[in-house]
Amino acid sequence: MMIDSDLDDELDAEFPAEAGGFDAEPITLQLNEEHCGQRLDKVVAGLVPQFSRSRLQQWFDEGHILVDGKPAKGKGTAYGDETVVVVPQPAPEDTAYTAEAMDLNIVYEDESIMVINKPAGLVVHPGSGNWSGTLLNGLLHHCPQLVSVPRAGIVHRLDKDTSGLMVVGKTLEAQTDLVRQLAARTVKREYFALVWGTPRDHGTIDSPISRHPKDRIKMAVSNAPLAKPAITHYELLETGELDRRPVSLVQCRLETGRTHQIRVHMQHLGYALVGDTVYGKPHLMPFFHRQALQARRLGLSHPATGEHMEWVVPLADDFAELLERAGIEEPEAV
Repeated sequence: MMIDSDLDDELDAEFPAEAGGFDAEPITLQLNEEHCGQRLDKVVAGLVPQFSRSRLQQWFDEGHILVDGKPAKGKGTAYGDETVVVVPQPAPEDTAYTAEAMDLNIVYEDESIMVINKPAGLVVHPGSGNWSGTLLNGLLHHCPQLVSVPRAGIVHRLDKDTSGLMVVGKTLEAQTDLVRQLAARTVKREYFALVWGTPRDHGTIDSPISRHPKDRIKMAVSNAPLAKPAITHYELLETGELDRRPVSLVQCRLETGRTHQIRVHMQHLGYALVGDTVYGKPHLMPFFHRQALQARRLGLSHPATGEHMEWVVPLADDFAELLERAGIEEPEAV
């Protein structure tokens, strides 16, 4: 199944689209006189061009390339009559779809879907720097049949340090239906965010978002041709103080799902999230160890039955403690 890249930036990932393992047999190379006097690493690189030089150098360093049965150094010299055995090793991304035992906070599960309350600190799916220990790895352990579903059923994501509700499609049919619901903007996604300052009572931020022109790890409100539509509705719930500075608890409802959407939109209004190290103010960082953001409510039509279903979770303990410090009571679920 192809997922429209314009549907939801939260789907962006850097791991293979389909499940797969690493399976490579040792490669035996017989050197000859034309290789005499050359450096071993250059000879091997020329004979196995399917692997990068940096990867081969790592295998030399780790003893996975043998010359006449013994580990060799890449800087050594070839004599032209050696037998070289290259024992390929998996790169981290080659095993991104490995099942890993993990404690998952499952709020709801049936044959079609699974709703998870993701803790802060958990990466949703493999990518650069996080090829294991992700929610995807835990999903594959809990539900092995997800290996045959693209992205292990994931249809949207939360940032690593955002807590809260996510839905996973356990079958291809369920995943396809959930993707269509997201495209139609009928999935209800409500977040609680604690921001610096006091925004007005309510409003809608309808501002396109694209990659920041100077900082590639950030997103930004933009009118550039490639910027994608982004709409966030917000409502001021309560106000308080941290270090005698005003803070506000706001409820945000997403129509679209752009990367960092709430963080970018609220910062654009001048109300950065407490604890946000990317979009917040550095001198205000010590008050919280992550962005104060939680996906608190999720509503959708069940892919198999069409029944409308909703889930609400309490704030994560650290978020609840932060509100208490600010003198704000957690609103009751309605």
